[in-house]
Amino acid sequence: MQEKRTKLPIFNGLQKNVLSVFLLAALVLFSSAATWAQSSKIKTVVIDAGHGGHDPGCHGAQNNEKEVCLSMALKLGALIKERYPDIKIIYTRSTDVFVELAERANIANRNNADLFICIHANAGSTTAYGSETYVLGLHRTDAQQKVAERENASIALEDDKGAKYRSYDLTPDGIIALQFQLAVFHRQSILFAEMIQKEFKRIGRYDRGVKQAGFLVLYKTTMPSVLIETAFLPNPTEEKLIGTAEGQQKMAQSMFQAFVNYKNATEGKTVVGGTTAQQNNIDTRPTESNPPKPVEIPKETVKEQGLVFKVQIETSNKAISTKSSHFKGLEIFEYQDNTLFKYCAGSFANDLQGAKNYKNELIQMGFTNAFVVAFLDGERISIEKALKLAEKN
Repeated sequence: MQEKRTKLPIFNGLQKNVLSVFLLAALVLFSSAATWAQSSKIKTVVIDAGHGGHDPGCHGAQNNEKEVCLSMALKLGALIKERYPDIKIIYTRSTDVFVELAERANIANRNNADLFICIHANAGSTTAYGSETYVLGLHRTDAQQKVAERENASIALEDDKGAKYRSYDLTPDGIIALQFQLAVFHRQSILFAEMIQKEFKRIGRYDRGVKQAGFLVLYKTTMPSVLIETAFLPNPTEEKLIGTAEGQQKMAQSMFQAFVNYKNATEGKTVVGGTTAQQNNIDTRPTESNPPKPVEIPKETVKEQGLVFKVQIETSNKAISTKSSHFKGLEIFEYQDNTLFKYCAGSFANDLQGAKNYKNELIQMGFTNAFVVAFLDGERISIEKALKLAEKN
């Protein structure tokens, strides 16, 4: 990502006629669904290493985003090719060269790709950490918008300074209309993004969730597409992860396992419990291409930084095991308030609406007393204070 903020041009498209949008959506959705059903087998994957050439992206003490992303992209491609020799792997760049955002999408479209995977590193404070995966959509928070703006800022380094993107309608109406037109691909993008985040959690990464924002590199793709923010380079511990060959391989391995799971799901191969590797009896013992130990954030830095919303589902005067069947398999966060033990599910960084939506899901699961709570740097704060902080971000 570019740390230098470049203001995007305002994309003022004509207002859509609501009826026309929905009629078009119905027609396209029907035809795209039929096409998907006929050709769901994954034959071509385009892997996009963010930035490159005179666009270094964000940086840590020793590494630039363009370098670590290229390394992870090549490692991911090699893993897919080794397992699936018949799948065509195409890189938007395989060396340190600059590729325009529009051209990255064009490469995927020209090659009729079945999946577009864009790999990036995140910018932020030296204490920010975790992984998040984006699909094209409407941002819910200013923080999500800023991530898209930083990534989109690469257009300032293109020959025409971003003039070609003025036809991209990134207004809410434009994004919604595009999502209607590519509804099947949008759902598949979210499915793949969720699988990526799940695999990152397996290796100890903090899950920042699946999010949506107006990324130019995803705007013109006509296949399931995701943009992965692997880690925060300015954070020394995060840089140690994606700035080393071992950490890069571990991240690539997680992305690969998500790809395997996604491929099986979209091609009708059911996986019940465990990873696909475990289901297919694949040897997952440590090898050179599968390092024995993930690079994890030390315990003393695991405390969640910044404003985080969670959903509290239980209060007890006695400790309850977070693995108790009472919690129905949810990942539980426990904290103490004087003599009471309190139990929360979910973690939404600066995303109150996301927490509210999750609360409704938990109520449907039977946690009828669920309510949203807020934490700042790991300490419980009032919702009123959290709302004021959220307004500032």
